[in-house]
Amino acid sequence: MKTQCVDKVVGDILASWRYDISHLAPEMSADYEAHFAECEHCRNRQRLHRTIDIGLIVLATFSAFLFLLAFAVIRHFEPRHTFIFELISLVGFSLSALIWLIVAVATPAPVVMVDVAKMGARRVHDRLPEEIRNRIPEQVRVKISK
Repeated sequence: MKTQCVDKVVGDILASWRYDISHLAPEMSADYEAHFAECEHCRNRQRLHRTIDIGLIVLATFSAFLFLLAFAVIRHFEPRHTFIFELISLVGFSLSALIWLIVAVATPAPVVMVDVAKMGARRVHDRLPEEIRNRIPEQVRVKISK
C-alpha cells in the first residue's frame, strides 16, 4: 500500500533536500523532525535514501579493498604484463576511493553512521556496572550522551 505525504509542501521541501536535515539549525529542524514523526511516507523515503547512501559507501569500500588486494596479488605473482595489471588495479582503487569520498561528502551518511555508533555506545554504557561506568572519562560520557 502506497502512503501519501501528510503535508505536500513540507514533503516536497524534504524531497528536494533528499530528506537530509542534519545540517539545519536546531530551531529549523524541529518542524521537519515533527513532520517525520507524523508522516510515514517521508520517514520511509528518508530511510530509503540513507540505506542507498550507506550501501554506496560500503560498496565503494569493498571495491577499493578488492582493487588493493588485486594489486598485492599481481605484485606477488608477477604475471606477464604486470605493469598494465598494476595500473588497472591502481586506477580501480583510485576510482573507488573517489566515489567513496563523493558519497561521504555529498550525503549525510557519515552523520547517520556516527549517530548509530553513539546510540550503540549509549546502550553499552547504560548496561555497564556502576563502578565501571564511573571510571569512564567525563569527556566520553558527554560525547555519547548528545
